[in-house]
This record gives sequence, C-alpha cells and structure tokens, in this order.
Amino acid sequence: MTALTTPRDGTPRVLSTPGDFAAAASALAAGQGPLAIDTERASAFRYDDRAFLVQIRRRGVGTFLLDPEGHRRDFTRALAPVLNGEDWIIHAAPSDLPSLAWLGLYPGSLFDTEMAGRLAGFDHVNLASMIEMLFDVHLAKGHGAEDWSLRPLPAEWLAYAALDVELLLELGDTMAEILDAQGKLDWASQEFEHIRSGHADITGPTDSTWRTMKGVSSLTRPEQLAVARELWMARESIAVADDRAVSRVLPTKVLIEVARALPRNAAALARVRGFPARRRSAVRFWGEVVDRALASPPRTWPKREFTPRGVPSRQAWANEFPESFARFSAARELLDALSLDLAIPTENILKPATLRSVAWSSTVDREVRSPLDVPDLLRDHQARDWQIELTLPILSETLF
Repeated sequence: MTALTTPRDGTPRVLSTPGDFAAAASALAAGQGPLAIDTERASAFRYDDRAFLVQIRRRGVGTFLLDPEGHRRDFTRALAPVLNGEDWIIHAAPSDLPSLAWLGLYPGSLFDTEMAGRLAGFDHVNLASMIEMLFDVHLAKGHGAEDWSLRPLPAEWLAYAALDVELLLELGDTMAEILDAQGKLDWASQEFEHIRSGHADITGPTDSTWRTMKGVSSLTRPEQLAVARELWMARESIAVADDRAVSRVLPTKVLIEVARALPRNAAALARVRGFPARRRSAVRFWGEVVDRALASPPRTWPKREFTPRGVPSRQAWANEFPESFARFSAARELLDALSLDLAIPTENILKPATLRSVAWSSTVDREVRSPLDVPDLLRDHQARDWQIELTLPILSETLF
C-alpha cells in the first residue's frame, strides 16, 4: 500500500488576494473536465459554517488552495463565472454545498462520491476508506476538526486539505463505472440531482431562533421559556460580536438546564451541571441574564408551543394501534430485505420518517386509501422516482 502524506506535485501555496483569485480562475478555465471541490470550515470555533479554505482540482491545471476570508466578494467575482454551471465532484456534498453557496458558487451537475459509495454497497464511505480500498493508497488524515480560521495555516494542514481532492477526480470516475456495472448509475444520478437542487436556492445561513434550540421543547413553564429566550439572545449577541461558536459561549445543553433550574442566586447557578462555575465573571454575567428574564413582566413570557400530533412513538403506536403497527413493521421488514438484496442501506432506499408517515397515513389517518395515491405522497416527501419504483410494490402489499 502506498502512503500519501503530501500531494504528488507538492502542496500548493494558499491564494488569498483578489489578484490570486483572478489568476486561479483563469487557470481553472483552461483545465478540462469536472472540478473536484472541497472546503474546510471552522463551525466548532466560529459563529457560522462558512468556508475558510476552498480546495479545487481540475485535470490539466492541478490543485488550488484558496482562502476567501477577507475578500469574499472578490473571490466570488473571480471564481463564480468559471465554476458555476460546471460538473462538480464532491465527497459528502451536503456538508460542503451550503458554504460554497454562501460564496455564490453552484454546480451545474453533481457527483457525490460518498452517496455513490452508499449506493454501491460500500461498508465504509469516508473518503480515506474509499481511496484505500479502490486505489490501495493510504491518505494522511487527522486535521478535519482543526480551527481552519487560524492564520497562517500549518503546512501539514495544507497538505491534508490538498490531499482531499488529490484523487477525487479518479474516485468519481471509478465510482461511476462501479455504479454503472451494478445498474445503479441512474439511481445515483437522481440522488445527485436531488442534492444539487436542494442547495440551488441557498444564498446565506439559515436564520435560527431560540425556539429551534435542541431541548427547548422540554421546558414547560413560561418562566423557564423566558429565561431560555433571554439566555439565547445574550449568547447570540456575544457569538456574533466575537465571531465565536455559540457552543463556546454557552453550550445549548447547559443553557437549557439553566432555564429548567431557574437559579435564583449565584450558588444555585453554579450547581447547574456543565455550567462554568469556576469562572466568577461567567456566574455573574449569566446570573444577571437569568435575573433580568425573571424580573420581566409575566405577561411578556412566552408560552409553550404545541405542535399537532403526528406519527406517535413506536411504543405508543404499537400499544394504541396494534394492527396498523403490524402493517408498518411488515413493510419495514420487506424494505430491510430489499436493502440486503441491493446492498443499499435501507434509509437510502426510503427514509424511515417517510415510511412512518406513509404507513400512518394509510392505516390510521386514512388520508391515503389506495396504492394509487402512494406515489404522490412519496413525492411530497421528496422521494425520487427510483425509490418510488422500488418501494411501491412493498407498500401496496403491506399497507392495504
């Protein structure tokens, strides 16, 4: 096995100025074929998930490492005319496409090598494993979780980043051949287009609210919700001002526990699990935020929101609607068998949430009364044609 610790042509220098971007765009325009693209982000350290390094490789011109921070408009102005509308190859595209879209970059067509690996039946679909299995090459890894917003970036990090696209073009070609031989290339194309189109309208980060915090639905009292809201607003203000990940200001799990506990003094706040009690300034600051929320007029406290009941938990479903649950279970078992036969994970054939919704709608709500109605319901859940074709016989057999 060959160990690849640095790019074969050497690690490219980082391009970070408007002039650099223009030169890179001109070079890339002279290349041939699809573009292999990857990004490095720093969402564990910075406020959002923007790209701090963009790696691009194309046949005939090699690899480029581009740093858009500080000149993002110039980056977009130079690179968008060359990259947009072209064929892209990305590994795990849903993780990279949003940050690329924030830079105004959008593929014309997409080949996601991770999704290709799933559909081809690979046991391990991370980039290093696929490269190793197909090409007998061991990629140097280990820097994916680093703070890529640091400058200058260490040489070993840059080598790691360049290696992420070093063999990506070859991987795309090989996976296309494998999928074609398995009769799955059309299925993969539908998946790739679904991923591409799902990111085509993204222009910036999705706005978040305190209501979307994980765990906030477990708070039931208005004063708890008032504290959660005030803590969220204070945390958001700090995170935006400092360009710092919210988890580094106050982890959401801790925020929710503070709201649940409603601490009335510093000692009570310090006892909340996970709270940085040793930092007196943190105890004082967050204690003031809690006090401010509790001192606000009760009429301004938010109320708990109740969402319409959808599909219940499996245990409740089995207890309250045993015949319906039995039909759902039969469908799930047949899908699992189909998964083994096709060597495709069940969740890639049909999302579990989609199966639950279709089964519930067909056997309890009776919104779907005939197998003829199932395709439209599946499309409402964004199922692709190949998925509908494979699963409709199973759903028709078990749910009706």
